[in-house]
Amino acid sequence: MMQTVISSRLIDFLRDELSLSTSSIDIALRRCDEEQCQLPIILWRYGLVTLDQLAQIFDWQERA
Repeated sequence: MMQTVISSRLIDFLRDELSLSTSSIDIALRRCDEEQCQLPIILWRYGLVTLDQLAQIFDWQERA
């Protein structure tokens, strides 16, 4: 249950703070399921976020 809340909050953060599109997030979520990898890593691996944005995501996750 907590993971779902964090995931929902993470998606809100990606949309609101990093201005990622819903389609980019959806693509990353599908890849995440296929590759069994963390969402932030998938976003970076596929070029959907920069290294600086990846650091922002990890910082946010530490605070969340």
